[in-house]
Amino acid sequence: MKKLTLDDVLDLTAYEKARPERLARIIERKRPRRVAVGDELTFVFENRETALFQIQEMLRAERIVDDAKVQAEVDVYNEFVPEEDELRATLMIEIADRGRVRETLDRLVGIDEHVSLVVEGRGVAATFDPKQFEEDRISAVQYVRFPLGSELAERFRDPEVEAVLRVDHPHYRAETRLDGETRRSLIADLEPSARPSPRDR
Repeated sequence: MKKLTLDDVLDLTAYEKARPERLARIIERKRPRRVAVGDELTFVFENRETALFQIQEMLRAERIVDDAKVQAEVDVYNEFVPEEDELRATLMIEIADRGRVRETLDRLVGIDEHVSLVVEGRGVAATFDPKQFEEDRISAVQYVRFPLGSELAERFRDPEVEAVLRVDHPHYRAETRLDGETRRSLIADLEPSARPSPRDR
């Protein structure tokens, strides 16, 4: 998928005018891309559109107009844009009882070794951002990649092929099948038309 550049970013005035329509659109687009796995884990699959929206919202909130600072935000959020034959997601550990935050996070230490996307029975281990981890504790927000490779990406694009998002941590076991509108949205991320041309890579 083509990475974002400064040319994709609207200035603050232009974005303020476009924001109501963009906000309504991104809410609708993100709805099927939000996948609960069990009661405490939610994956929000990211792509070029979701990354651009987050950039624009950050610039708006911080009133950033300097090109160098805008480029810095683009560089940060380009990490959300999948590479070819890959899916990326933000994983949120959602804890309703604020008094149980530390207990829950401690219980899920090691989760980076227990998340996978299973396509037609073949599991692809999630790759976590190592910056989100310390030796004995984890953050409630994680950034993960699912490097499918060309063969499994091709199988994933067939909606008849079963695909399951699975967590098999010793203290948290759950899975969710990816189908329907969710599957169609993720398939679009893997379509050849979403890939950058050679000169864009």
